[in-house]
Amino acid sequence: MNPVMTFDFSSVFWFLLIIISFLPLFKQRKTQSARLKKIREIELKRGTRVIALIHRQESISLLGLPISKYINIEDSEQILRAIRLTPDEMPIDIILHTPGGLVLAAEQIAHAIRNHPARVTVFVPHYAMSGGAFIATSADEIVIDENAVLGPIDPQIGGYPAASIINVLKNKPLEKVDDETLMLADIAAKAINQVRESIYNILADKFDSQEKARQLSKILTDGRWTHDYPITYEILRDMGLPVSLGITKEIYELMELYPQPPQRRPSVQYIPVPYRKRIS
Repeated sequence: MNPVMTFDFSSVFWFLLIIISFLPLFKQRKTQSARLKKIREIELKRGTRVIALIHRQESISLLGLPISKYINIEDSEQILRAIRLTPDEMPIDIILHTPGGLVLAAEQIAHAIRNHPARVTVFVPHYAMSGGAFIATSADEIVIDENAVLGPIDPQIGGYPAASIINVLKNKPLEKVDDETLMLADIAAKAINQVRESIYNILADKFDSQEKARQLSKILTDGRWTHDYPITYEILRDMGLPVSLGITKEIYELMELYPQPPQRRPSVQYIPVPYRKRIS
């Protein structure tokens, strides 16, 4: 009697489910390899160590859930290690794209950049807000896209601007202010003074006048703008910061390897090729 071949649908189903489950991991590894290859291409072209600090939402879990990123202690540990592994005579390029993050982490990165003996250049292709701007000001040069922006470095306490919490005490009698607000105002004043002093220490070496460095550190931290206010190239230039235009195509290509997670209905669509001028 000849054996009869049976087709087990349940085995095929589980086999396909396993493959589908691991597809995001394979895709992530492929993307990571492409990023490292592009970073190495930039390094060879410029003769520098390239460090990318790029925060985007990425679908990296098996369920495809987007995870928001910001500057944290893990980032500062990794960047400090990368700087330690870089010879003193080798320049460093930092590609920066971030909404900000922890003051402690940003300050550690900024001081490590400042203490590196060779030239450090920060490239901002789109934006570097809050802690990202803190890091950018520590570099020898800030190179940005003509439409890119930095942001104010004013501290935030409990989701509120520190300067706004302090203003409550100025605009309201103390007997009508609750104890929690008074404590928050005390913390807010300390936070502003601490961040301002840190920024001043970084900028003092960049200006001949200490008064100029003191004034600029006050502008960046005193809460005169909202926390998401865009500080453009023109404003940065007028401040006297070492800023210039000129993001290379390789950096834009690297940014393409950090896409936002796809949505069902994309809000922006275009044909992703460069157009030539129309010949009449």
